[in-house]
Amino acid sequence: MVVYTGPAQNMSEEIIPNFSVTDDLLSSKDKSDEVDDEPVGHLEEESKRRKDRLKALRQKLLGEQEEVGTKKIDAPLPKPVFRSYNPQDGDLQNAAMPKAAPIDIESHVADSLEQSSVTKLVEDVDLTNLAPRKPDWDLKRDVAPKLARLERRTQKAIAELILERLKNSQDLAVSVELSSDPRMRTVDDDE
Repeated sequence: MVVYTGPAQNMSEEIIPNFSVTDDLLSSKDKSDEVDDEPVGHLEEESKRRKDRLKALRQKLLGEQEEVGTKKIDAPLPKPVFRSYNPQDGDLQNAAMPKAAPIDIESHVADSLEQSSVTKLVEDVDLTNLAPRKPDWDLKRDVAPKLARLERRTQKAIAELILERLKNSQDLAVSVELSSDPRMRTVDDDE
């Protein structure tokens, strides 16, 4: 139930509704609180455990940082190594790196020239490799194995057809010979 308290005195004041709560609403609220206490209590326990773990981790990290800080103080400072210049101070002269001896490049170049053979390069150069290729050369290359297989099948089929024709022609030749022999005999007899 909402009760209106009346017009606001100032424009900045808000109209605040007053709620009257009956016994039925209070009793239902108490029941719902009893049901919700268990999950909320469980969640609160989980939150406390999580906070305790975070505190333990924080203390562990702070302990490690303190140990690292003490190690830095105890460890000696690294000595500088002067590579690109000679220090003027006499104490730092022995910290400078010794000058490196130049490498004999001529022997490396001679070895690499001996390893690479010029004749091999000339043999590898072929006019077919230098000439520009047709636009469909890659398609032909990919189809070549399939065409080779088909070519073999085609040759077998042609051979079978030729054998079949030879058999038919031999049968025809035999029949022609048989039929021609009696004629020849009659022709010979007439002469």
